[in-house]
Amino acid sequence: MVSACDSSYDRTSELKAFDDTKAGVKGLVDAGITRVPRIFHNPRDDSDNTPPVADEGKFRIPVIDLEDVHKGPPERKEIVDGVRNASETWGFFAVVNHGIPADVLGGMKDGVRGFFEQDAELKKQHFSRDYTRKFGYNSNFDLFCAPSANWRDTFSCVMAPGSPRPEELPAAFR
Repeated sequence: MVSACDSSYDRTSELKAFDDTKAGVKGLVDAGITRVPRIFHNPRDDSDNTPPVADEGKFRIPVIDLEDVHKGPPERKEIVDGVRNASETWGFFAVVNHGIPADVLGGMKDGVRGFFEQDAELKKQHFSRDYTRKFGYNSNFDLFCAPSANWRDTFSCVMAPGSPRPEELPAAFR
């Protein structure tokens, strides 16, 4: 194993080589890698004495139920307070009873899956680090400044102000 202080390790070159493939994490998996590249390793912090989480079952993602959002001011305030609390303490939450039909959600999931599973050359057409574009795909928005890369591929689609034109979207999303 190579130490984190290894002076021969050129992280910037490895990051650039990964980014230049425009294939993302899925491209690594599809290529059959057998070891996770160092750019994805979290640097060890010896000052962090936090014990590992032993009981993963004790944490629950906050769930925001919108069923009563239009019932009256007290119910709406309770929901808003729940969103605020979940945002401040967790940074994310699940939403139920939002009114989006299951078939619409299913279609969205199918579109996302279709995008990520499509031929790499088609996907590369949408690879970008230009965050002014309405639609973009890359692996990590903070790839070159984070201490380690996240094992994920991401797309973003800006819907406001002004939605993207159909030709700005991948075929899987049209």
